[in-house]
Amino acid sequence: MIERYSLPQMAAVWSEEHKLEVWKEIEALALEGWAAEGVAPPESAAAVRSTPPVDPVAWKEREAITHHDLAAFVDLLAEAASSEWVHYGLTSSDVLDTASGVMMRDAADLLLARLGELFAVVKRRAFEFRDTPMIGRTHGVWAEPMPFGLKLATWAFEVARDHDRMGRARDVVAVGKISGAVGTYAFVPPAIEAYVCGQLGLTIEPASSQITHRDRHAEFLATIAVTGASLERFATEIRHLQRSEVREVSEAFAQDQKGSSAMPHKRNPIGSENITGIARLLRGYATVGFEDVALWHERDISHSAAERVALPDATGLADFAIARMTKIIDGLVVDTERMAANLESTGGLVYSQAVLLALTEKNHSRDEAYRVVQRNALETWDKGGSLQERLVADPDCDLTEEELAECFSNDRFLANAGVVFDRLAALAV
Repeated sequence: MIERYSLPQMAAVWSEEHKLEVWKEIEALALEGWAAEGVAPPESAAAVRSTPPVDPVAWKEREAITHHDLAAFVDLLAEAASSEWVHYGLTSSDVLDTASGVMMRDAADLLLARLGELFAVVKRRAFEFRDTPMIGRTHGVWAEPMPFGLKLATWAFEVARDHDRMGRARDVVAVGKISGAVGTYAFVPPAIEAYVCGQLGLTIEPASSQITHRDRHAEFLATIAVTGASLERFATEIRHLQRSEVREVSEAFAQDQKGSSAMPHKRNPIGSENITGIARLLRGYATVGFEDVALWHERDISHSAAERVALPDATGLADFAIARMTKIIDGLVVDTERMAANLESTGGLVYSQAVLLALTEKNHSRDEAYRVVQRNALETWDKGGSLQERLVADPDCDLTEEELAECFSNDRFLANAGVVFDRLAALAV
């Protein structure tokens, strides 16, 4: 995890100290299970719990000898507890994969909380601007007026879907296994697995092949990548709307902030650009997840190095990006006067469909009406002026001035959008 893009809670989930704590808890729980089965002495688990945390430095020194991280940990824990019962009946993946299930679940819980915060902010700002008209754009070109709040509402619904997806992925990865080598329970009864996973709040991998299966990890990383794609969509829109030629919204700019080392006038959408870059990384980590699904026979460790990087980095970057997007939208500067001025600058071109439909209602064929409006629109594009004034002067346009004026009103573009906000008002995550 890169410190620059890591937040404390998520970093703590993936810290080596926490990982060793979870490993120790799994070993202790397994011994409690063995004691309940009448196999291990009751004091064996207590002995493990009473030991101080395994020192990461000592652990790494022992790993340099064993060339096996879990074996090194078991050696140190058994020595500290003065017990030969540590790791009894277990294989490495029992501890590693069950611990991974705990950490992925906890990481997902943090991401769910972040998405909930983002949803609340986007929803609030959508209602703030539900009646603020702006230019809607398709292909980057003027289309028709729309409420700015409607744009934000589409974001809110998407964040809610991301939250739903993350909740499902969280449940998929919150699994553990204590089934021994190649998953046969030959040396550890299912009761031990049930106890350990139950105490940790995990479900059980129903058929492990010594590991919990990596399609779960792939789904989790894919869900994170989809969330990143959503954030990139929002970021891209903010970047476009902050362009100098548009200037309808902008990221908040701190009093002593500098936009450029050379050009003092600059106010750049750096937060949104940063999120765009992070989204690219998240898609890359999703690919890693897919590559890790296919392993040799019951297991190999070709996935190991990849997921040691991918899982902490993907969750950490997503956590950072969601928090940053929440802050950006919460402080987003919205220039409603500029939105109105940009609408006015279109010369009425964005109302062309309203005129088209009004002409068809007067028994013009659709193609005939289209040609009348298009001819005048193209002249307005090329020569400037007002589409409405050109249509008034066009003998082929038989709408009255009053009928034309109705076509060039924002009211119709705001009137029915209320249904979206009714749906949004009823939505919670």
